[in-house]
Formats: sequence, C-alpha cells, structure tokens
Amino acid sequence: MINFHKRVLKILIGCACLVSTLVDAEWVDHKFPIMGTEIRVRFWLPDSEQAQKAKQAVIDEMHHINNTMSPWIETSILSQVNKHAFSKPVQVSEEFFNIIQGAIKISEMTEGAFDITFSSVGYLYDYREKKQPTQAELQSKVPLINYRSLKLDKENRTIRYLQDGVKIDLGGIAKGLAVDNSIARLKSFGVTEASVTAGGDTYVLGDNGGKYWRIGIRHPRAEKKLVTVLPLANSAVSTSGDYERFFIDENGERIHHIINPTTGKSVASVQSVTILAENSTYADALSTSVFVLGVEKGLELVNRLPNVSAIIVDKNGKLLHSDDLASPAT
Repeated sequence: MINFHKRVLKILIGCACLVSTLVDAEWVDHKFPIMGTEIRVRFWLPDSEQAQKAKQAVIDEMHHINNTMSPWIETSILSQVNKHAFSKPVQVSEEFFNIIQGAIKISEMTEGAFDITFSSVGYLYDYREKKQPTQAELQSKVPLINYRSLKLDKENRTIRYLQDGVKIDLGGIAKGLAVDNSIARLKSFGVTEASVTAGGDTYVLGDNGGKYWRIGIRHPRAEKKLVTVLPLANSAVSTSGDYERFFIDENGERIHHIINPTTGKSVASVQSVTILAENSTYADALSTSVFVLGVEKGLELVNRLPNVSAIIVDKNGKLLHSDDLASPAT
C-alpha cells in the first residue's frame, strides 16, 4: 500500500513537532448537492460574518459552473454550443472559451485519450435506465469523437463544430474548475486553510493547522473501505472511478461513464485513477486521461509530467503508482 507523497513526507519530517494553532478556532463545514454530486467546503476564518460570505461565495461559484457548463440545463453555454455550433460560430464567455482551449491542450498532450467530444456517443448512455448504444449507433457516432472538430476563434471568442452531430461534455474537467474557482474565492476573503470537494475532485489549501489534510482514496469495490490515505497540503487530488456511474449489463460487463474515445465504450482495464497535481482543473482532466490510457501508458505519461503523481487500481484490484510516490517502510 502507498504511504504518502514524497514531497509531503519531506515537509512532515521537517515539522513533526508543529502544534496546530487552529485547534480552538471555529471552522465552517458545509455540504450541499449540485452537479449530480455532493459539494463539501471546510475552511477556517476568524471573522464569522466574513466566513458566512465566503461560504456563500463557494455556493454561488458552484451554481455558476453548473449553470454555464451543464449539458442538462438548456440555457447553459454548453447546451447552446451543442445546439448551434455546427450551423454557426457561437460566441462564449472568456471562462468557457479558456476551459475548452485547455481541454484541447490536454487532448493533444494525451493523444486523444482525453476528448470532450466523447459526448457525441456518451449522450446515448443512460446509466439509471441501463441503456447503452447499439453496435450500429457506435459505428455511426464514434467517428464524431474528435477534438479536432472544434474550431476556436480566439479573437472573436467563438466556437464552431466542423462536423454535424458533434457534442461536447465537460464532465471530465468542469468540477475541477469549480473547485479551483472556489478556492480562489475563499482566498479573496483571506482564507488560508480550506478544503473544497466536488465529487472526486478536492483541493486542500494550507496544511490544516499543521495536522495536514488527510484525503482517503476509496476502494473501487468496497464503498466503506479505503485504498490508502494521503496527508497533503496545498494540493489537488482527483479520482476517476468505474463505480461512480455504472450498471452491469446482461453479459455481466460493467458499463460506466468513462468512455474510450476510440471505441465509444467503457474502459475495462482500470478500476480507478487518482491524480495529485497543483490545481484541480488539471488533476480532473488527467485522472480521466490516465484512466483511458491504462496502467502502462498512463504511468509513462505521469512520470514525464512535473509535479504530477498517480495512484492506479487496475482491473484486477492491484495498486500501482508513479515513480515519485513513496511506499511504506516494511
């Protein structure tokens, strides 16, 4: 089992005697549902009035991301792009343009393992109703999964689809952005100790008063069991798992929401991927990317990237990790 990140290990050794100065302070701890998941924000701020304003700022930010980037809200920017971008360029907000531009860069870096146009097939899946596309639908729709079909005009801040039938979904990156934006909002109120979680995406700010934030990685096949616990400070953690949205089909196969852009089908070689990185937007996209790439190619990618670490549970439940992670002493 993995113990913790080497960067954190060095810090812990240097401050093993640090006593928390926040023990007696009042913490804000709030949970609420949105974006199909539970949001949790926990932070410390001595001014109670400012703390309530900071909490509301996080709530507002989560709603903002949902209202602009949800494929289920007809008035969202994303829905409007999917509806009109083949017939004409659609002007979008600077934030939306930047996240699409960033997603394309990840696509290029991962050679298409990360591709927001997966929704060209992905929309045919209904995990609650246990529905998946037919073979004929896959044959006709999979060619539409191609991030190169997105034409961006930076000067006019527009997006255009080059193929009819292309759809995008930001499920592999938007929650990470929401977490990063929320952390930025908290910082604007003077918060220096915080944890914001949206589904599988978390950012921990500060070191939890010297105690370090302990982030557990869920076991993919046992909801109440953890694979490992990571003590962290000032780090993003994102986990993508095949247990988040799935059903078992008539052949006994697990059909889940992480789609291989090449096949249009659920990835079967991995159960979960956890990424540690400097921000949640990047970590969110990389956890999906490595999941699609699989163990060998995924770890090859992570080992090349600066300040990025990975923990993978493969299809057999075996735990693997990137070269920079320390294993416990035996």
